[in-house]
Amino acid sequence: MIKFFPSEQLSPKVISEVVVHAVIFWISMGFLMPLGILIMRKANYEQNPSRMRIMFYIHAALQSLAVLLLTIGAILAYKDFPNAFNNDHQRLGVALYGLVWAQFFLGITRLSKGNRGRMIWYFVHWLIGSVVCLLGVIAIYTGLFAYHQKTGRNIRVWIILFTVEISFLILFYLLQEKWEYIMKQNHITAIHSAADQEFMLKQRERAETVNNTE
Repeated sequence: MIKFFPSEQLSPKVISEVVVHAVIFWISMGFLMPLGILIMRKANYEQNPSRMRIMFYIHAALQSLAVLLLTIGAILAYKDFPNAFNNDHQRLGVALYGLVWAQFFLGITRLSKGNRGRMIWYFVHWLIGSVVCLLGVIAIYTGLFAYHQKTGRNIRVWIILFTVEISFLILFYLLQEKWEYIMKQNHITAIHSAADQEFMLKQRERAETVNNTE
């Protein structure tokens, strides 16, 4: 069984601090960081260099803001909450915080394309980013369950809303790679239809020519 907080009940002051911590964490890990990832993924398929550059800067700005908010949330958690780190939620938060800063420093030391170490850099960047996303989702869910465990308040609505958000982000992430291919299908169908019509017309003309000859 996952342990979240020590067994004592939370005071109203601590509850309000937990809510602030949760909101900051969600904005950072549940909104800004996924949005930045989706924008960068879109940039990878962008043909226009100017748009690609703009998307990259937006990605960098969103990720930097996410790291800043996460740092603020971590400082508030260290100041306001018991920090024995004897529960899974706190341990997960510390690991996530370390990985996020590692990813941030990796991002600002980004190697240019063509560099000998670019492939290794890209793989490590992708790997840490994937782990951060997974741990971020787990941390938000465990945080919600911890809040319910200590306050007894209903979190069903927040669980549903966050699950819907994550499902939408995953679907959008998967569609990004195939979207251009999907959009081309109408064009391909139109080409095939035109070719079929042209073929049928030629067949009809050929048949009429044969009949006239006879």
